[in-house]
Amino acid sequence: MGFIYDLPEWPAFRWSEAALSRPLAAVRHRQGRLLGGMEALGFDLRAEASLRTLTQDAVKTSEIEGVMLDDVEVRSSLARRLGLDVAGLVPADRQVEGLVTMLLDATQNFDRPLTAERLFGWHAALFPTGGGGRRPIAVGAWRTDALGPMRVVSGPIGRERIHYEAPPARRVEAEMTRFLDWFEDQTVPVDPVVKAAVAHIWFVTIHPFDDGNGRIGRAIADLALARSERTKQRFYSMSARLRVERTAYYATLEAAQKGDLDITQRLAWFLQVLNDAIGDAEETLAAVLRKARFWESLSGRPINQRQRAMLNRLLDGFTGKLTSSKWAKIAKCSQDTALRDINDLVERAILILEEAGGRSTSYSLRN
Repeated sequence: MGFIYDLPEWPAFRWSEAALSRPLAAVRHRQGRLLGGMEALGFDLRAEASLRTLTQDAVKTSEIEGVMLDDVEVRSSLARRLGLDVAGLVPADRQVEGLVTMLLDATQNFDRPLTAERLFGWHAALFPTGGGGRRPIAVGAWRTDALGPMRVVSGPIGRERIHYEAPPARRVEAEMTRFLDWFEDQTVPVDPVVKAAVAHIWFVTIHPFDDGNGRIGRAIADLALARSERTKQRFYSMSARLRVERTAYYATLEAAQKGDLDITQRLAWFLQVLNDAIGDAEETLAAVLRKARFWESLSGRPINQRQRAMLNRLLDGFTGKLTSSKWAKIAKCSQDTALRDINDLVERAILILEEAGGRSTSYSLRN
């Protein structure tokens, strides 16, 4: 089974400029409109939109790899790092903090050169406890293939299907040097958005780490996209859209890695996903505006800190039904205090009592 890294002309990727010109122009136009619209919002709303986007990005880039994170912990970690005054912050575990460290470095420090040492730092942040799982990993270092070739497989043991086998570990350092030189070469005549797409496929084809390559590859793409926009604030999540397109994400990647070095189809697919991701940002903007209008409507009305924190959770998309016991647990207060908080909001028509009563009593925001 052959892969593109064994082709004599590797890594001379090629693509049809004519085939990509229209979708690239559409994406660039949509980027400009989104950034222009966000600029008109004012600082506080832009910060809230960026916080929502980064939270979504962190949760979904992990979910693609089957790693489930608590979105409240992610949001709290991001808010603290960004210095935002957000009610109801909670502690985050080391795994969340590590991922947030990587994503913020990629997007906030997009002007800094991408180096091997920086990638090692990202990898170490992703695996703060040294990895673990069934296969031990080298943290903050290129893979060694000590336990055999690096493969992407599926299926039961004994009947595995090999989707991809990465180049031998002895090639990784030289391959990554060549990749990083290309990534930082400002004379390369490639649109920054296209460069993000090429960088992603090139990096994950090298697969330089024992684990975390997908998340780091998407962070590299985010860094390149931030460079294309020259802004630290993120208003759309490529990873959230890739989670929706997860099956096609892996299928198009596998097809490209087993083909020749013409990656036009993969790049066209990437541009379509990016276009859809920017479209999804309209939902984020609508949610931010709804939240702003909600708090404006309560301006001057007394709301205690527990109520403010819980209302923000509901506005940000509370998972499941809100009950008094959940309120007490999250707010770290007694059941009686939780009921007083809730009843006060019900009496003021801020919360409504759901139809199911008794032990199933739950509450939601009034529309």
